Amino acid sequence: MMPRLLVAAALAAATGCTASNQGDGEAGAPDAAPDAVVEVARRVSTQVVQPTRFAERIELSATVEAPRDATLSARAAGTARTVAELGAKVEKGDTVARLDDGLPRAAASQARAQIESAKAALALARENHRRQKPLFEQQIISALEFERIQSQLAQAEATLAQAKAARESAEEQVGNTRVVAPFDGVVEERFVEPGEQVNPGARVLRVVDSAEVKVKAGVPERYATDIQQGAAVDIRFNAYGIEPRTGTVSFVGRTIDPQTRTFPVEVSLDNADGALKPEMVARLVLTRAVVEGALVVPQNALVRHENGQSLFVVETSESGRVAKRVDVEVGARSDGKVVVTKGLTPGDEVVVLGQANLSGGDKVEVTNGSDG
Repeated sequence: MMPRLLVAAALAAATGCTASNQGDGEAGAPDAAPDAVVEVARRVSTQVVQPTRFAERIELSATVEAPRDATLSARAAGTARTVAELGAKVEKGDTVARLDDGLPRAAASQARAQIESAKAALALARENHRRQKPLFEQQIISALEFERIQSQLAQAEATLAQAKAARESAEEQVGNTRVVAPFDGVVEERFVEPGEQVNPGARVLRVVDSAEVKVKAGVPERYATDIQQGAAVDIRFNAYGIEPRTGTVSFVGRTIDPQTRTFPVEVSLDNADGALKPEMVARLVLTRAVVEGALVVPQNALVRHENGQSLFVVETSESGRVAKRVDVEVGARSDGKVVVTKGLTPGDEVVVLGQANLSGGDKVEVTNGSDG
């Protein structure tokens, strides 16, 4: 601690010393006056603490993600004929890319022709079965002959079923030459240009719907019992000049990531204006707990010492206003403030600026609201 300021008035001693009148025995001039001690009051700023509502908040690094973000792939081989332009707005079911469908369409036409042929063969087999059945019942034809007729009917029915299956497969192959948007969105990337050869499974383009986004963050496991679905959240985007937004927790993970020792939380946000972009970095501020009737002081008002922490409060004595050190215990912290759980009482005037140079018993001058 700084020593108290002493202002001393020193009087000259050597020159002008008092001369003694040896002849008449007069007393010399009076001795110098003792040093005068003046204590200067230290200037501080204070805050009177009163019970208040305090929200303990957790600030986390988060990322903006689009929940509907799909990379679309080809389901057939062929030459790309059309691919939607970058930035194109598409609706669910729209064709966003098309491959050459000449061979699949030819296969589909052939399958339809085979169906017609199979239908004719089946009709003939049924008619033959209808005519031969009474003859078998009258024992005009043998059982072996009638069994052969029944076999021909079954074979005709199977042939028709196979032809229909072939037609469905061929038509599906025709459909596979179209790449379709799975939801409303915007074409974000193109991986193929018209004229390029495409194989099944190859990426063609990416469609993103950012009308609604999710802000995702990992919460340290020590808060596992504190964060619930529906909890209020503030989201800040300081790096992008975007106004803060508010929301509620829409998802709380039930497992801990063994690598980061965190569990995931998500907040859904409307993004109709498109201001929020996927992969943006945000700050997620979650309310962990609310303390009613708390005595709250700025965190930097605390003075640490070897036995713990303390504050200075201002009291009025006979000599004026003086600082008194009080040891305190603290609890929840948030946004640069801390709850004092022991050591203060409502109405105490706490030094919040200038406490670093104080000692217990120092005179103080409270300068709240002044310039200096």
